[in-house]
Amino acid sequence: MVREKTHTSQREDEKTSEIREIILFNDDVNTFDFVIETLILVCEHDQHQAEQCTLIVHLKGKCSVKKGSYSELEPSYKEMLDRGLNVSIK
Repeated sequence: MVREKTHTSQREDEKTSEIREIILFNDDVNTFDFVIETLILVCEHDQHQAEQCTLIVHLKGKCSVKKGSYSELEPSYKEMLDRGLNVSIK
């Protein structure tokens, strides 16, 4: 039996194992309803949670909307970007 060694950089390991969060930032483009709908569909928020996060973003300028490893967050992050939301992974 032959074993193949896989090499991953330390940075890649840190990128996938650290707990990170998607931060949603306020903008003047998207409506409350659109942001709420996106949080429900993409981040699997319930109605109340999505409304609260949207209000926090409106009042404070940003809100953490989802936590997990980078690899867990990346699909949601990309979908939110595709929908025109201003987000980052921190």
